[in-house]
Amino acid sequence: MAKPKKTPRPKAETPKGFRDYFGAEVTQRTEMLRKIAGVYHRYGFDALESSAVETVEALGKFLPDVDRPNEGVFAWQEVDEDDKGDWLALRYDLTAPLARVYAQHRNDLPTPYRRFAMGPVWRNEKPGPGRYRQFYQCDADTVGTASMAADAEICAMLADTLEEVGIARGDYLVRVNNRKVLNGVLEAMGVTDEGQAADVLRTIDKFDKVGEAGVRELLGKGRLDASGAYIDGVGLSEAQAEPVIAFLTSKGADAGETLANLRAAVGDSTIGAEGVDELAQIADLLAAGGYGADRIVIDPSVVRGLGYYTGPVFEAELTFEILDEKGRKRQFGSVAGGGRYDGLVKRFTGQEVPAVGVSIGVDRLLAALREKGRVTAHDVGPVVVTVMDRDRMADYQAMVTDLRQAGIRAEVYLGNPKNFGNQLKYADRRKSPVAIIEGGDEKAAGIVQVKDLILGAQIAESATLEEWKERPSQFEVARGDLVAKVREILAAHDLDGLS
Repeated sequence: MAKPKKTPRPKAETPKGFRDYFGAEVTQRTEMLRKIAGVYHRYGFDALESSAVETVEALGKFLPDVDRPNEGVFAWQEVDEDDKGDWLALRYDLTAPLARVYAQHRNDLPTPYRRFAMGPVWRNEKPGPGRYRQFYQCDADTVGTASMAADAEICAMLADTLEEVGIARGDYLVRVNNRKVLNGVLEAMGVTDEGQAADVLRTIDKFDKVGEAGVRELLGKGRLDASGAYIDGVGLSEAQAEPVIAFLTSKGADAGETLANLRAAVGDSTIGAEGVDELAQIADLLAAGGYGADRIVIDPSVVRGLGYYTGPVFEAELTFEILDEKGRKRQFGSVAGGGRYDGLVKRFTGQEVPAVGVSIGVDRLLAALREKGRVTAHDVGPVVVTVMDRDRMADYQAMVTDLRQAGIRAEVYLGNPKNFGNQLKYADRRKSPVAIIEGGDEKAAGIVQVKDLILGAQIAESATLEEWKERPSQFEVARGDLVAKVREILAAHDLDGLS
C-alpha cells in the first residue's frame, strides 16, 4: 500500500510586496496619526471609517483598466447561483470610498461635509524598493462647497500638520497650482487634440528634471536623454511652445508677481483667467491667516492628477537633503498632495458636487521623521517583574498590578523561571528599562531590588570598576516605595511619558 503523501508545510514568508510591522514601528505610526488627527479635529473635521472593501463599480473609472477589474486592485467576484456575483475590491485610496459614502448618506450629512480618514490601502502593482502593495494614507476632505476658502484651509491645515508631527518650518513647502491655468495655457497654445494635450502636460511635469531648455526640445522635435536615447518630441512650433515656457517660468519674487505672470501666460483664455483668479483668492486668504511664502507658495510647476483634479492642486514637499542608496545628495521630496475634484460624486448622483481634499503618505512621512531624528515614540519595552519563586506568583502579580494602576507599562516574566539569567536576557530583548527582583530574603525583609537596565548597560559599555561603584544601577527599596522608585528611574531617562 502506497504511503499517503505528506502535505507540504506552508512557507513562513510574507507575500511579495507586503511586510510586517513590529512594536516600535506600529507605536511610531500610531503616535504620528494621533497628532495628525488632533490637527484635523481642531480644524473641525469629523472622523470617518469606511469599509476596506468596495464594489468595483463604486471604484469605477479611476481603476487602471475598467475592463479588467482585477488590474491595479485586489479584486474578486462573489459567487452566486448564476455565477454573476458582484465584483469586490480592496480600496486603493480613501477618496473613492468617500464619494460613495457621501452619495449614499448625503441626506443625513451636513453640507459642506468635512471628514478625515486614516487607514491602509492596497494596490495590485509591481512592488519595488520601498514600494509596497499595502500602505497607510491619511486624508482630509471637504465635500459640498466651491469656495476657495476650503482649498486655502486645506493648505493651511497641511502646513500645520507637518509642523505638528515634527517637520520644522524651513524643511517643507506646500506648493499650489491650478489645473484650470494649465487648461488656459493649452488654449493659448491652440492645442485642442486630447492626445497632444496629454503629451504637453506630461512634458510640463518634466520641467524639474530637464529645465527650460529640455522642455523646449521635448515640445518640439525631441531630445537626447542622459543615457543617449532619443526621446521624440510633441512636435509643436516655437510659437506654440512659448505659452508653456511663459507658464513654467512665471514664478516671481512673490505671489503678486507670479499671478501677474500667469495672467500673461494664459492670454485671453477664459478658463485660464478663472484659474488665476482662484489662485489669487487662495493667496489672499492664506496671507490673511499669516501663512507666508516660507510655508505655502503659488508654484506653476506643480502638475499632478491630470485626469482627476479639476481646479487647485497642491503638494507638500520636504526640502531637506538626504543621501540616496548610492550616497548622492537629493531632496526628500513629496509626502502629501491633493486638490479640487468636482466630478467624483457626480458618478453616483448625476449632479456635480464640489470637493477638495489632501492625502498624506504616512509611511513616507514617517521615513522623513526618522531621517531627521524626530520620531518621538520610544522604542522601550515594559518594566519586567522577575520570578524568583514560582510558588509566590501572586506576590509578583500584585507588584505588576501596582505598576499598571500607576500608569506604568509592566509585565511578569511568564517563561521558565529556573534560570534567572534568562529572565534578564528576556528583559534585554524586550528593551525593558527596569527589572524588579524579589527573592525570599527580600520578601522577608519587606524590600525589593529595582534594577536600572538602561544605566546598567551604559556602565557595562565604558565605566571603570570605581565608576561602577559610584554609580550603582541596582537599588534596594521598601516594597511600598516600588512605584515611586520606578517612576524616578523612568524620569531620569526621559521616559516618564511611559508612566
